[in-house]
Amino acid sequence: MSDFIKKQARAEIFDLKPYTPGKPIEEVKRELGLEDIIKMASNENPLGPSPRAIEALRDSLNMMHFYPDANCYYLKQRLASFLGVQDNQLLVGNGSDELLKLLVETFINRGDEVIFGLPSFSEYEFTATIMGAKCIAVPLIDFRHDLTAMAAAINDKTKIIYLCNPNNPTGAAVSRAEADEFMARVPDDVIVVFDEAYFEYVECPDFPNGMDYLQQGRNVIVSRTFSKIYGLAGLRIGYMATAPEIVAAVERVTEPFNVNLLAQIAALAALDDNDHVEASQKLNSEGKAYLYKEFEKMGLKYVPTEANYIFVDTSRDCQEVFKQLMLKGVIIRTGDIFGYPTYIRVTVGSPSENQRFIKALQDILEA
Repeated sequence: MSDFIKKQARAEIFDLKPYTPGKPIEEVKRELGLEDIIKMASNENPLGPSPRAIEALRDSLNMMHFYPDANCYYLKQRLASFLGVQDNQLLVGNGSDELLKLLVETFINRGDEVIFGLPSFSEYEFTATIMGAKCIAVPLIDFRHDLTAMAAAINDKTKIIYLCNPNNPTGAAVSRAEADEFMARVPDDVIVVFDEAYFEYVECPDFPNGMDYLQQGRNVIVSRTFSKIYGLAGLRIGYMATAPEIVAAVERVTEPFNVNLLAQIAALAALDDNDHVEASQKLNSEGKAYLYKEFEKMGLKYVPTEANYIFVDTSRDCQEVFKQLMLKGVIIRTGDIFGYPTYIRVTVGSPSENQRFIKALQDILEA
């Protein structure tokens, strides 16, 4: 790196840890010369996008020469009704990632502190580091957020606390009672972000819905996405619900036309496709049960999940397992990037994908 770059660039960028995405199918095809590949690495919906969204997109392709609605008016109206909030309580972004970045651009000054679990979604640390924040990473307990320790870490410099629930990458969730106790210890001037990207997959009855704390008037932000159960990851669209004052502040740093026209149209259609959501939930629930059973047969420890992925201990070097699975045309995520060198994270796929993954994993572990 040249002295010019070191001198002129923001010092914070040299502290960034680059995001490691799931390996794309096309890249594996190029590298290994394989054609038959399944991707179980990025928690994508194996059913694909909502059929209603596909139909809406086909009907709208001749509109691509128009700029999108900068305010996402119709989508916000529908989301407001869906969530039971006002449209001035909503932010829509180019994926939830953009909204997380806009949030720190709005509220974080150099030297402020943010708190999150370790490991959890890497964008919390990435975006906060860009703004010069001090990142307080609180280790998980039994793969779940240690809310007692997170509350104890709060001080007068704390600006934002991130609670990824269910947590990514572990899939474990905190209970309503634990969240209530935690929120009782959070000062009113601290923003709590409930990142509920996998909310629609949750099955446990005592899951704490972040929207309840918003309705209580707390300074919380509930972040959700169309990338997971709605199957629109490629269109990049997510949303946040929060207080109108927070929305107004974030909108000051938001670029115009940040959400493309087709993403808005597809999200609006997908939100009304209850059949697709229910089918996705059923497929995920059945897939989890199958994978749990097979892991138990192999004697592998796993973390029971409330999401559409499972964190499982292979008792082997996860990089070696990853490479061997890739040679068999199966892409997963390694756990070493999260601090677990023998774990892998696998997305719950279709029945045939799950069976193929299990067969490949058995072959590798028995070799």
